[in-house]
Parts: sequence; structure tokens; C-alpha cells
Amino acid sequence: MTKIFGTDGVRGKANHFPMNVETALALGRAAGKIFRTHNKKHRVVIGKDTRLSCYMFENALISGLCSMGIDTLMLGPFPTPGVAFITRAYRADAGIVISASHNPYNDNGIKFFSAEGFKLPDAWEKEMESLVALNNFDDCLPQDFDIGKNSKVNDADGRYIEFVKATFPRHLSLKNVTIALDCANGAAYKVAPLVFKELDATVHVYGNTPNGLNINDACGSLCPVNIQKAVIEHHADIGIALDGDADRAILVDENAQIVDGDTILAICALDMKKKGLLQNNTVVSTVMANLGFMKAMEEHGIHVVSSPVGDRYVIQDMLSHNANLGGEQSGHMIFLDHNTTGDGLVSALQVLRIMIETESKLSDLAAVFKKYPQWILNVKVKEKPPLDTLPKVSSAIAQAEKTLGNSGRILVRYSGTEHVCRVMVEASKLKTAQLIASQIGDAVKAAIG
Repeated sequence: MTKIFGTDGVRGKANHFPMNVETALALGRAAGKIFRTHNKKHRVVIGKDTRLSCYMFENALISGLCSMGIDTLMLGPFPTPGVAFITRAYRADAGIVISASHNPYNDNGIKFFSAEGFKLPDAWEKEMESLVALNNFDDCLPQDFDIGKNSKVNDADGRYIEFVKATFPRHLSLKNVTIALDCANGAAYKVAPLVFKELDATVHVYGNTPNGLNINDACGSLCPVNIQKAVIEHHADIGIALDGDADRAILVDENAQIVDGDTILAICALDMKKKGLLQNNTVVSTVMANLGFMKAMEEHGIHVVSSPVGDRYVIQDMLSHNANLGGEQSGHMIFLDHNTTGDGLVSALQVLRIMIETESKLSDLAAVFKKYPQWILNVKVKEKPPLDTLPKVSSAIAQAEKTLGNSGRILVRYSGTEHVCRVMVEASKLKTAQLIASQIGDAVKAAIG
């Protein structure tokens, strides 16, 4: 059986297996069969980002689900966290997002949310893979009169905007705040500017003219240089750069310095602890978190749980450790008191709230810890064999660890969504980190590049 689910649903080059119309249709039918077995409402919410290929996958999924007796509620271009929210609001069996998040337009993906707004259980994904592989649903087709219907949700934007605004205290205002906002030509291009404008901020908007091909193209959270320039140009108090599906945000302070997920997590953790809102005095981060972050949390008596990379795993550990705050260096931030998945808009509002309540500039808050110089090298690979089966790579890592000793660390791992091996090195000096990462990267290239 071919495995099609990765760490964040199904993802790949659009119009090629597994992200082709045939697989999307089969996924819709497989999901429909499972949802009819486990649920009673037979209703599924579908949202997408702004990629050109979303149209064909949307139609294929709707056709598959309806053929199995599932009604579909179509949101159109909509942030991933918004789909999770609307799924709960409509008490649907599940939510589906068509998006490849931060990837370029020619990639796409399909991911599922449960009725509670969390990622589907692994067992359900495995069952879907089995059903897609067989691709024979003749024994479970509904009666002619029981085929599903498709309809558009017309008030989804307004509902989600009000939901996000409700995470910001009603007695506070953004009236004296200037924001530079980059929507990455993605799913939040309509709702994101309205959230901040309706809270009375002055907003300078970029990346809000999607054409199907320009999502994440030299814009958004992976290319914060645009919003850095905008902060300087408009004398903004904060820059906010979302990714294609708006489940993550990278911030920029008033001096145009980048504030990544590690720093956002630290700022919010300390604020929540001070207010007695940090459950179990625990935050969940990932193995990519900067050593400076880890030491700062330790100094403030906050326990850190380190998860594998991916918001799916962060959320799993949050639930298992009864934690209400988690996040990733990449900008995924999960506030379980507000939403069940990463939400770039909610994250930005939490930081803005802290800025206003403490009368602080973002640069002041971002000084919460000193980062260890970190260098990440992405090496394209043809395959992904276990790294410990590659002698030259293992030898290069062992030698590098010996060189660093206790003054840094190394993490080498495969991306869960791309054919890439990520080499991350932290050291007391940036040049040392770059040199070691290059040496390990060369070993990876020689072995599987």
C-alpha cells in the first residue's frame, strides 16, 4: 500500500500523484465512508487557499464526498485555523483544507480536521490510505435519494473575523497602533486586514492580490524582508507576515528586526505565567527551538516539552501534558484556550495585547532571551533512508558533536513535506555553525543528494 499521508496531510506537486484529481476524488469517497461510519451529521466543511490548482481539488473532493452521502459546506479561500473554527461552529463531522501552506503555488495539499477541530487520528488516515488504494466503494454507496448536497457558507468570513477579534480584550483598542501586514497573497488576504482595521489599527497591507500563482512568492512569513522594509517606511509599531494558509505568523519589531516563533512563545509564556494562566507551568516547543529559549524558560521555572517538528506533534504533546500553549520557531503558535490549531492572527493579537498592557515596544518584549547563533541548511535529497544507515553522514555528525562539546547542538532531520534534509547547527559563533552545517550538508549530498 502506497503511503500518501505525511506529517501534515497529503502534499505534493499539483496534478501529479498523490496530489492529482484521481487521488482527491478517492480521498473524498474514502473520507465519506469513514465519516458515515463514525458520525451522524454527515456534514463536512471545505476551505482552500488561493492556489490555481485548488479549484480542481475542491471539485474532486466535493464530488467524492457527495457520492458517499455527505453534505459539503464550501468556504472558498479561507485560513486553515478558520476552517477548524467553522467546523466546530457548524458542528460538522470534519473539516478539509486544500493548501500546501508555505510551499510555492505549484504544490498543493489536503489535510483533515476532526469534528473537534484537531487533526484526524492516525488510525483514520491509515484507513483512508487503504480505501484509496483499493478505490472500490460499490459496497457502500448510498441510496439515490441519499446523495450529498453542496452549498456555500456565505457568512464564514464574518464569523471568523468576530471569533479572532474576541481573543483580544474588549476594553483594549489598537487605535494608536500602526501595523504593516503581509498576507502572502494567500488565504487570509480578505479577513486579516479587516481583523486589525475593525480593532481600530492603522494597517498598511501587502500581499493581498492573489492571482493563483503568486502565493508565498517573495512574500509572507518565508520572505519577511518585504514587511521589514514596510515597517521602516510607515514607521510601524509592528510588522506581521503570514504564510499561505495563515496558520503561522512571523513578526517584525519597530526596528525591523525579525521576531520568530521561539521569541513569540517566550513572550506569551512569561505573560501567561505571570497571570496564572499557563497550565501546569508548561509550554510545548519542538526540537528546533533555540537553546537560548530553553535556558530562558528554565530560568523562569517553566517546563518545556520538546516535540518533533510539526504542529500536529506539538498539539498532541499539549493534550497529553495538559498544556495550553505551544509553538514552533517557524511561527506556528497554538493557544488552546482560543483555537485548536496554529492561528497567525490570534498569535499576533496576543503579542499586541501584551505590548499594550505593558506599554512596551515589541523590541523590548523580544529581548526576553539571547539567542544562540543558529544556522539551518536545506539539502535536497532523492530519497529518505534512515540517517543512521548512512556511515559518512553519521561520521560527520559525530565529529561535529565532538567539536562543539557543550557549547552548541546539532539536529539533522528530513522534512515531513518536502524532499529535503534539514541540517541545523547552533554554536557560540555563527561562523562555526555555518562551517559545521556545511560539512554535514556535504556528507548528506554525497550520500543521497
